[in-house]
Amino acid sequence: MNIPCILIPVLVGLICGILGYLLGKMNSKSDDSLALSLQADLDACKANTKNLNARISTLEAELAAKPTINSTAQSFAATAPVLLFDKDLAATVFGKKIKENDLKIVEGIGPKIEVLFNNAGIKTWQELSAASTEKLQAILDEAGENYAIHNPGSWSKQALLAYQGKWQELKDWQDSHIGGKE
Repeated sequence: MNIPCILIPVLVGLICGILGYLLGKMNSKSDDSLALSLQADLDACKANTKNLNARISTLEAELAAKPTINSTAQSFAATAPVLLFDKDLAATVFGKKIKENDLKIVEGIGPKIEVLFNNAGIKTWQELSAASTEKLQAILDEAGENYAIHNPGSWSKQALLAYQGKWQELKDWQDSHIGGKE
């Protein structure tokens, strides 16, 4: 046998093995750096998400703290003492007999809408004054398209005036607004 014939394939195999080992080592180092880079990006995203969630919580707290027109009326109506109804004063101002908690005194509410509100649990001026415009509109929308033309935007305000017994102020307001619209 010829020694160079055996030596050449052994040397080629040895060289290929060493080269494969070195290439594998170099490639694994780049995988480690890629993994470290991806981990750093993930950590940065987590930190950004945490900051955004904290900002959302802050904004939600600020929004909850800001009073709206309806929430002011609701909070007043909820904390207001029970007021006595003066039917004589109401009759004098409006020129007709007024029943206590008659929702029809509110400009824009007729007998059918009063029944809708009563069925929805709104039976008094105080309850109507505490109801949001969105809730009133939802009741009207649920009743059908015949009620879609009504605008309950001022009904809470008018009901609050009636509940507080501010009859002249209510009458003046209704006289100065067409159809109860501001």
